[in-house]
Amino acid sequence: MEVQWFRVQLPRLGLILSTLLGVWSVQALEMIVGKIPFLQAVNGSTVMLPCTYASCIGIQDLYFNWQYDDNGTMLKVCESLIVNEGVEPHVEIFRERVDFVGMNLKNNVSILLWNITFADAGMYTCFGRNPKEKGRNHSAIFTLIVVDELRVVDNRLTIMIASAVGGAIAALMGFIWLKNLTIYVLSKIEERNKECLVTSSGIDNTENGLSGSKADSKPTPKKK
Repeated sequence: MEVQWFRVQLPRLGLILSTLLGVWSVQALEMIVGKIPFLQAVNGSTVMLPCTYASCIGIQDLYFNWQYDDNGTMLKVCESLIVNEGVEPHVEIFRERVDFVGMNLKNNVSILLWNITFADAGMYTCFGRNPKEKGRNHSAIFTLIVVDELRVVDNRLTIMIASAVGGAIAALMGFIWLKNLTIYVLSKIEERNKECLVTSSGIDNTENGLSGSKADSKPTPKKK
């Protein structure tokens, strides 16, 4: 009897579990580094590593940090605790030339790297944990690429291709216009020729003594 009850209730339990998991995923904390999770910057410049968080159920004692991947070893860049929404965090920084520029009012936990060097290149992880979610961990990775100089994109080939395509389109349009004009002129000439043929045919009929001509008006001579 118990086995039969379990078989009947199993689908219901599965539905309830899937519903709870769906609600949980909607309420989960999310760390966001933007639509483009990388940046190419020149050696010696100042860059911002963006990160924001979002949670449908709100936060309380949200812990976050930034970490740098040094050949597989995660080095902590900074960390802090956000007590509640709207409370400015006190951020502890563990690396030189780093400033916290996030504004908690906008759910922003971004950092600024000053005077970057080639040693600063690599992957940075924005990490967050919200106690309201039973301490689940969330993270997003942002990659910094450091170069000597930004390459100027050579657009000459693109311009040449665009010019060639534009020229081809213009030539095609010109050909179509000339074709239509030729057809129009030929149709007008054909109509004029038809009018001339009709007129000349009427004149020939009159001169040859057909119906309506002077030859028809002469009386028939009487036999003696």
